[in-house]
Amino acid sequence: MTTTTPTRPDPQASADVVGEAARRRTFAVISHPDAGKSTLTEALALHARVIGQAGAVHGKAGRRGTVSDWMDMERARGISITSAALQFSYRDTVVNLLDTPGHADFSEDTYRVLTAVDAAVMLVDAAKGLEAQTMKLFAVCRHRGIPVVTVVNKWDRPGKDALALMDEVAERTGLTPTPLTWPVGIAGDFRGVLDRRDGSYRRYTRTAGGATVAPEEHLSAAEAAVREPEAWSTALEEVDLLTATAGEHDQELFLSGVTTPVLFASAVSNFGVGALLDVLVDLAPAPAGRPDVDGVVRPVDAPFSGFVFKVQSGMDAAHRDRLAYVRICSGVFERGMVVTHAATGRPFATKYAQHVFGRDRESVDVAHPGDVVGLVNASALHVGDTLYAGQPVSFPPLTTFAPEHFAVVRSVETAKHKQFRRGIAQLESEGVVQVLRSERRGDAAPVFAVVGPMQFEVAAHRMEHEFGAPVHLEPLPYSLAMRTDEASAAGITASSGTEVMRRSDGELLALFTTKWVARVVREGKPDLTLEPLVAAQLG
Repeated sequence: MTTTTPTRPDPQASADVVGEAARRRTFAVISHPDAGKSTLTEALALHARVIGQAGAVHGKAGRRGTVSDWMDMERARGISITSAALQFSYRDTVVNLLDTPGHADFSEDTYRVLTAVDAAVMLVDAAKGLEAQTMKLFAVCRHRGIPVVTVVNKWDRPGKDALALMDEVAERTGLTPTPLTWPVGIAGDFRGVLDRRDGSYRRYTRTAGGATVAPEEHLSAAEAAVREPEAWSTALEEVDLLTATAGEHDQELFLSGVTTPVLFASAVSNFGVGALLDVLVDLAPAPAGRPDVDGVVRPVDAPFSGFVFKVQSGMDAAHRDRLAYVRICSGVFERGMVVTHAATGRPFATKYAQHVFGRDRESVDVAHPGDVVGLVNASALHVGDTLYAGQPVSFPPLTTFAPEHFAVVRSVETAKHKQFRRGIAQLESEGVVQVLRSERRGDAAPVFAVVGPMQFEVAAHRMEHEFGAPVHLEPLPYSLAMRTDEASAAGITASSGTEVMRRSDGELLALFTTKWVARVVREGKPDLTLEPLVAAQLG
């Protein structure tokens, strides 16, 4: 274990860290699948002049594909499987934008990303309203105390009535919507928005394919009444009705999770995207001190600390490197600094540090609280690990979700046992799958345990294409996992429809074919240790 000698804090350095942290806005884009997260991510980057042309998920109509969705499976299916991190400057603010997987099968990865942000942008499809995954993510944000900005997306397509959508948000989430903008024109006829903060009209003009920033006119209320008489009049009437129930934005209520500011937009057309950036800069919270495993808050001006919330390999086929995403919690990160790995007490050299967006990378020399840094070739780091300098600290471990699907994995080509074992270890350390083992099955036939079945497809695809070890998956009949101990194992497996296996972190898990089987075992043998795991589905 390395030891450090406490030093007197430098007031100027402390002030610099606090000032830099105050300039940061770190948020995630979350929603139900196909609501437009990756498209919005690129539209935000476009408005911040980070990229010259926004992509679409499928790259249709001559428009290129999104940068953030880089895996072959992502591009083929039009969904986000991995997480993307992007940093850019807007006004005098440093924005850290984290895109997340949308499919429910990857909800565990989304949850990890939510541990690394200070706010969330929730996309709601104008036509579909609040869908299942949207509701689960709202619940997670509430549980974690993350303030939410709601964006009603795809207003350029036919959809629900705007007032009805506000009622739906209020009734189903418990959050009071406080729209900052209101659409001028019904869903499918998006002219622009009425800015409730000053009563002005932001009128949008479509560009070819929506791949460039949409021109925006700022008109007074009087000018809007002349330009769009019917649509403007309707918008004013709806805002009058809204004022009686929703009220104006209150920053304290927003930060405490009572209200959610609402914006109307079309990410694919780049309508309303600039307004969202302004709202994030003006209203989203800056990074604050983070509680450690004992509940003690480590202030942002304490010595460097951060935690790993994501591990990803296979992003650079030429180098086969492994990237650990670290959220900076306190102090200043400097590339090349030697920090302490809290899990082992060993020093860790940060020689290669990068900002990452899809496969695009940029070296980073200095980072501050709220920033996300990718540490390259960080084979010693795992999801949930803490890094620190100076005063020791350990942040709480990240939640591991209860798997609901299980499959024995075997190598198709027995001669490639080394590649097989290396691939299994890599996927396990990244959290792509949980890996269970037992003496009965042996090391050559580990079991993949996942939240959603699409994780099996990702794991099999990567085993073959990244590690050169194609695998065969044999589904198992289990649907429920509970934590147990050695003393209870024999009593559990004496019942049919059960099996006990050990997870890589040492936890012993009891697997059951159905909830009914688990209930029979618990009621028949009440002395057995059977503890529930965190629910697989968010919320």
